[in-house]
Amino acid sequence: MKKNRFSRLLAVITIVCMVSVLSACSKTADSGQARTKNGSADTSNTNNTETTAPGSPDSDNSKSTSSQTSQASEINPDEIFTARDLEQNPDLKDASEIAVKDGETINITKDGTYHVTGSAKDCTLRIEAGDKAKVQLVLDGVTITNTDFPAIYVVSADKCLITSKGANALTVSGSFRADGETNTDAVIYSRDDIVLNGTGSLSVTSAKGNGVSCKDDLKITGGTYELNTALDSLEANDSLCIYDGTFSVTTQKDGMHCENEDDTTLGNIYICNGTFTINAKSDAIQGNTNVVLDGGTYDLKGREGIEGTYVTINGGTIVIVATDDGINAPKKSTANGTPTITVNGGNLNITVGQGDTDAIDSNGDVYINGGTINITSTVSSIDYDGKAEFNGGTLIINGEQVDSIPKSMFGGPGGGFNGPGQGRQGGGRPDGSGGGRQGGGTQRPDGSDGNGFQPKGDRSEDDNGGSTKRPYNNGTYDIPNNGNGDFQIPDFYNR
Repeated sequence: MKKNRFSRLLAVITIVCMVSVLSACSKTADSGQARTKNGSADTSNTNNTETTAPGSPDSDNSKSTSSQTSQASEINPDEIFTARDLEQNPDLKDASEIAVKDGETINITKDGTYHVTGSAKDCTLRIEAGDKAKVQLVLDGVTITNTDFPAIYVVSADKCLITSKGANALTVSGSFRADGETNTDAVIYSRDDIVLNGTGSLSVTSAKGNGVSCKDDLKITGGTYELNTALDSLEANDSLCIYDGTFSVTTQKDGMHCENEDDTTLGNIYICNGTFTINAKSDAIQGNTNVVLDGGTYDLKGREGIEGTYVTINGGTIVIVATDDGINAPKKSTANGTPTITVNGGNLNITVGQGDTDAIDSNGDVYINGGTINITSTVSSIDYDGKAEFNGGTLIINGEQVDSIPKSMFGGPGGGFNGPGQGRQGGGRPDGSGGGRQGGGTQRPDGSDGNGFQPKGDRSEDDNGGSTKRPYNNGTYDIPNNGNGDFQIPDFYNR
């Protein structure tokens, strides 16, 4: 069953987040030799016209290869993305031809590659194929504008690849109507796995709903995307994995949202690379369990920049402007472990607004092992309920470089109510004197007087009694076992 594969992906990502290793993903992939599977693929529309595809390439059973390997990373993109996922220019020699037409539902019932062209109103590409079928839609200059139903609707398939060639635009202008018991609330709506890729562009506009909604795993490996949505722009239940691409997102809700209400151990976001400009009214990136960034360039604006129970940043250039928390780790997932924010590398610039806001806020632990973090905060720089360790990298708070992580519920250099900075309106010295709403600094976690900087310390066991160590232990990473024995990363089986 697919859920077993989801569990493997979850296990891989969760262990990585807790181990906190430095990761660098490879961008160069060699798709290799694709296997060819002969068969037939039929399409039919409501006017009973049909086209047939003699066959389709399928290389999902062979992993992609890359010219470089991940450095000290348990997440290997080759184990998440297949060669076919990464192929941006599919062979159209044996593809079926589809021309979209006004008022038609075009039914696709067998696997194959389909070359889609034309412009239409109130037209839906509806995929309802077998559970082993791999369907690929190559959108080549397609424009579809619907009133109340998805432009692409995947009812069933092993997975559906949606490949952009040229400039394409999909729009739903009104509120969505249901399909029986299914609430079809997105311009691209899928009950099964989908992959977005290609060398072209895809514009998605949803006036009342989501942009892309996948009830299983959503992967994006290439292409240029512009999304303007009333609700979530990119939404997935189990995982949202991005290999590369260029994204411009404007949303009244979340830019990326990954959450499974039936299984709160799922909801994982992994980003290998890409360029992201996200303007969100709520969160720019939100994953229920893990959010792992290996690389990429990010310009994130929203109520919160990044949220996940376990947030791991291994690389990338990340600019966050948030009205609430810049990076937030609440306890939302029932997966093992304490909520944790780990920075192993990258360049982060985080600016948060006034009020009850934190640049970095963890309901558990914070670990800074590398990278550069530049925080601008008038109230709180870093807030955590558990442990915090500064093991490497550069940390700058309001223009002042520090060598420890401040416990700054209301504090931090250059600003804050209690901490070693200037106090509410300025003038405070590190010992707390000379101004500010409340002088006297803050106490160390052990209760002694101090400047609010938490000392480094070992972590002998986790909150549940497991024999785990802190994620970074003088260069040695230990996998948390939650008291149930050592985790082992299982083999990942491609779809």
